[in-house]
Amino acid sequence: MLIFLARRILSTVPVLVIVALIVFLMLRLAPGDPAAAIVGDSGTSENIAKVRGQLGLNESLPTQFVRWSGQLLQGNLGESYFMKKTVVELIGQRIEPTVSLAAVTLVVTILIAVPLGVVAAWRHGGWLDRMLMGFSVMGFSIPAFVIGYVLIWIFALHLQLLPVQGYSRLSQGPWLWIRHLILPSITLSIIYVALIARVTRAAVAEAMTEDYIRTARAKGISEKRVLMRHALANAAIPIVTVIGIGIALLIGGVVVTETVFAIPGLGQLTVDAVLSRDFPLIQGITLFFSVVYVLINLLIDLSYLVFDPRIRY
Repeated sequence: MLIFLARRILSTVPVLVIVALIVFLMLRLAPGDPAAAIVGDSGTSENIAKVRGQLGLNESLPTQFVRWSGQLLQGNLGESYFMKKTVVELIGQRIEPTVSLAAVTLVVTILIAVPLGVVAAWRHGGWLDRMLMGFSVMGFSIPAFVIGYVLIWIFALHLQLLPVQGYSRLSQGPWLWIRHLILPSITLSIIYVALIARVTRAAVAEAMTEDYIRTARAKGISEKRVLMRHALANAAIPIVTVIGIGIALLIGGVVVTETVFAIPGLGQLTVDAVLSRDFPLIQGITLFFSVVYVLINLLIDLSYLVFDPRIRY
């Protein structure tokens, strides 16, 4: 196990290096100049050249990359061009709304999708199964921002049950915190409910055709126990895998949802950084998300040991 962990952790190093290199080159080769954005419309060419020199943008690309990599190895992600704060400090300030949104969305998704998929597999071909298939098509077809604006119109503007936008920190009270997360988490969870419920249905339906299910039924075990203890348990690995993939997709969905609901999290910070061409901030957030994604994949691999004891690393 320790050898597996060490090997997996070491294998993440080249992945992160490649991600860092790609993000670095994409930002430098894309049109636009952060120095011009800092100086503003009234800035002269001399001012722009001066700012470029101060930021080190006149150096060659290999020199810039080596300098940035050296700072990275020391745990320094750099300083934002516009906000004049370190990238680590900005990520720390914005991480709570994003983690809260992702966590509530994940809980809502699993609580709805897994039971729905299991019941649909149990009643294969029935009305619930057909409804799930229809909901899956709808969930995949409608963009998250459209769902978000529809929910805002119904529950915030028309019924006035929930706030339109914004975020309340957990320290200000759990009720305020959850009220501000209900609409964004439902917006995000619809597509993941469709994805996870569909995979759960397929995995459980396949497990229900296995010989051990017929054996369990022949022994007189109740249908509920057959479904939960035998079918769902043996279908757990593909379900956990797709949940892990869903978490990775969630990172991209957070950017759109935070923008729609004006949540001051990492997604909105990413949009602000891209629009202002804040190179250190974009690079820092991208690397942070990459590390999170790698860690999630590692946890998923380790969870296989729990769901299937036959697996050995």
